[in-house]
Amino acid sequence: MLRGQEGKLAAVHFVALSAAGTALCFAVAPAAGWICLSLCALLGGLFAAFTRRRYREIRRLSQYLASVYSGGKPLDIRDNREGELSILKNDLYKITCVLTRQAEQLHRDKDYLAEAMQNISHQLKTPLTSLFVMTELLRSPDLPEDRREEFWQSTSQSLERIQWLVGTLLKFSRLDAEAVAFAREELSLADLLARAAAPLRPLLEGRRLSLSIDCPPALTWRGDGEWTAEALGNLLKNCAEHTPPGGDIRVRCSENPLHTEIAICDSGEGIDPGDLPHLFERFYKGKNAASDGVGIGLAMAKTILQSQNADVSARNRPEGGAEFSVKLYKQIV
Repeated sequence: MLRGQEGKLAAVHFVALSAAGTALCFAVAPAAGWICLSLCALLGGLFAAFTRRRYREIRRLSQYLASVYSGGKPLDIRDNREGELSILKNDLYKITCVLTRQAEQLHRDKDYLAEAMQNISHQLKTPLTSLFVMTELLRSPDLPEDRREEFWQSTSQSLERIQWLVGTLLKFSRLDAEAVAFAREELSLADLLARAAAPLRPLLEGRRLSLSIDCPPALTWRGDGEWTAEALGNLLKNCAEHTPPGGDIRVRCSENPLHTEIAICDSGEGIDPGDLPHLFERFYKGKNAASDGVGIGLAMAKTILQSQNADVSARNRPEGGAEFSVKLYKQIV
C-alpha cells in the first residue's frame, strides 16, 4: 500500500512518535498509556484507510490514462468535490480531451494528405501519358504534316495543363503554410472584376456566352488585387464551364453597412443538391463536373477570400441556374 517514499516516511514518523508518546504516557500512568495507545491505533487505522483510498483513486486514474493512451475515448471523470484529487481529475480530463481532438485532427490530416497525393498523381498521370504518346508519334519521319501539327497542339495543351496544375498546387501550399502576405490596397470592384474576366474572354467567345457586369464605379474594397482577381476568375470560369452555349453570365454588386456583395449568376442547369455541401472542398468533383476537371478552382477561391476577411457561398436560383455570393466584409469577422 505504501509504495511512495513520502508515504513510507510519514508512516515511520507516525510509528516513532506514537511509540514515544505511548511510552511517556505509560511512565506517567498506566491508564494514560492505554488511552494514548488506543488513540494512536485509531489514528493509524484512519491514516491507513485514507491512504488506501487515495491509492485506489490514483490507480483508477492510471488505468484511465492507459486506456486513453491505447486509443480509447476519454471518459468524463470530472469531480465537483474539493480536494487535490478532484482538481487532478478535472485537469486530466481536459488534457485528454484536447489530446484526443488533436490526435483525431492529425488522423484526418493524414487521410486528407494521402487522398490529395492520390488525386494529384491521377491528375498528372493523364497529361503525362498523353505527352509520352505524342512524343513517340512525333518521332516518326512518315508522319503527315497536318497530323504533326495536331500532335504539337495536343502536346502544348498537355504541358499547359501540367503547368497550371503544378502552379495551383504550389499556391495552395503557400496558402496552407500562411506564407502569403496579402496586400491591403484600395481596389475598385469594377476594375477588379474586369481584371478577373479578362483571361476568360477566349472561353466566353468560344462558347458564345455573354458576360454583363453591373458594378457601381464608386464601390471599393481593401484587399490584394492579384489574389482576389484569381479567386473571382475561378468563380467566373466555373460558371462559364457550366453554362450552355449561347447562355449568359451576370455579375452585380451591392453594398450594405456590413459588407459588399458580389453576386455571380449563370443560366446553366444549376448545382446538384448533393454537391452543394461539398462544392468548395479540394479535389471534389460534382456530378456535373467536366471530365477533365480537377476540383480545386472553387476551393482555391474560397481559401483566398477567407484569408482576406471575405467569404463565398453557392446556391441554386429559383428561376434556374447557379449563383455564387461573395461577401467582402468591412470589419474583421
